[in-house]
Amino acid sequence: MTRSALSVTVDTQTLADAVAARVPAPLPLTAVPAADDERPAPAALAVVASCLGSPSATFALVAEAVVAELTQAGVAAGTPVAVADALRPALDAAAAELGSATVDAVRTESAESALAGDMTVYALQAEGVTVAWFGVRVAATHVPAATAGRVPTQRTTMRVLYDVEMTLTVELGRARLPLREVLDLAPGAVLELDRAASSPADILVNGRLIARGEVVVVDEDYGVRITQIVSGQEGEA
Repeated sequence: MTRSALSVTVDTQTLADAVAARVPAPLPLTAVPAADDERPAPAALAVVASCLGSPSATFALVAEAVVAELTQAGVAAGTPVAVADALRPALDAAAAELGSATVDAVRTESAESALAGDMTVYALQAEGVTVAWFGVRVAATHVPAATAGRVPTQRTTMRVLYDVEMTLTVELGRARLPLREVLDLAPGAVLELDRAASSPADILVNGRLIARGEVVVVDEDYGVRITQIVSGQEGEA
């Protein structure tokens, strides 16, 4: 007997709007669906990242004109800005809209390759002029139809998620700096984080706090020993 499946759909326009709001452009950007024949130059540089979670997705962002201005400012200040670093916050914003997920390490490739296939492409416009492009491919979660007609138990619901890969991050602390201080960073600079040296490190899964622990060394690699499991309410704070 063939069993069909239900797909969890994602509003890609919402993801594109989140990206448009975070691209470091001098004017506000608006995301509009791109026509089939509207694409950036094939050799243009695209920043690509995968988002692991449920659902998973692949993002591609082409914004050479925007990054060129940041690059010039960085060179003038003696601190060049990497394209991937400049555009990653926009990709992180799309991941957050997808469900508190985080993107893997970003990579660069040609726009022709990045936006090929079944990518849904949006033009990011400033006052009606396209200055960047955003592409998204979502791998929707499939739920067997056999389970759709009954109320799932917690165990059966969790079993569907057992093979979903999640990104675990250990965070020692954070620092907020204005852009001018970021551009002034150089080897040897020391950043003061927002917590004491004796404070435990935060352990996050897909960007959500789940535990705290102390940093240890395991066979010459860093590790973390869990000292506290964070309650759901505290993890959302």
